[in-house]
Amino acid sequence: MDGGIDKNFASISDPEPPRLPDYLVETYTWAYLKPASIILLDNSLVVTSILWGNFRRLVRAACSEFQPGQTVLQAASVYGSFSADLAEVVGRHGRLDIIDIAPLQVANSRRKLKDYPQARVRLADAASPGGGIYDSVCCFFLLHEIPDDHKRAVVDGLLAKVPPEGKAVFVDYHQTVPVHPLRVVMGMVFRWLEPYASGLVKREIADFASDRDDFTWRKKTYFGGLYQKVVAIRKPGVALSAQLTG
Repeated sequence: MDGGIDKNFASISDPEPPRLPDYLVETYTWAYLKPASIILLDNSLVVTSILWGNFRRLVRAACSEFQPGQTVLQAASVYGSFSADLAEVVGRHGRLDIIDIAPLQVANSRRKLKDYPQARVRLADAASPGGGIYDSVCCFFLLHEIPDDHKRAVVDGLLAKVPPEGKAVFVDYHQTVPVHPLRVVMGMVFRWLEPYASGLVKREIADFASDRDDFTWRKKTYFGGLYQKVVAIRKPGVALSAQLTG
């Protein structure tokens, strides 16, 4: 053991891989399911450009919610340095468990995190992550890419992984202020490239939680409202549902 982390846990055999959902194959093959996608998109310059120069700012905002030594679940692989930054935060005495439903993304994240023994990457659907209970959960720019009915399943699945006083952190797109200079541009981006984003920016993330009253919620927006960080903290004394925590 090294800092409480099994040195071999990154090589634990995966279970039968979950089926790739139709929406992912039909809408995002170009972005996540082709090796060329990784070559073209998984670099800091591209990710920073996609987020209008806000990538580092949003990474810092997310990482500020976590502490060294924590066990953290990251719901989906992320292009750029986000996972490495989060692994640095939890440190060698913590654990970062990253899940993704796409085998190609799992393999890519394992390659990027090979120097972080505290990080494990495995195949799983964020709606049913497995892995037991975590101190905290992080969902970085995932919800805008999934249909609304699956948004609810993912939010519920992730919230079920945190104990009383544990937190789930969501960073994603948000509705801009009316006079935002990129409002029209982002409307076209959502229409052509991100067809499920409108269902997120028109609602509060808390609206997708079946047991929203079991949590306290806080939100902060960035860059004229284009981005948001939402933190849900399970209220003390609120028990977890046994069927959801496995």
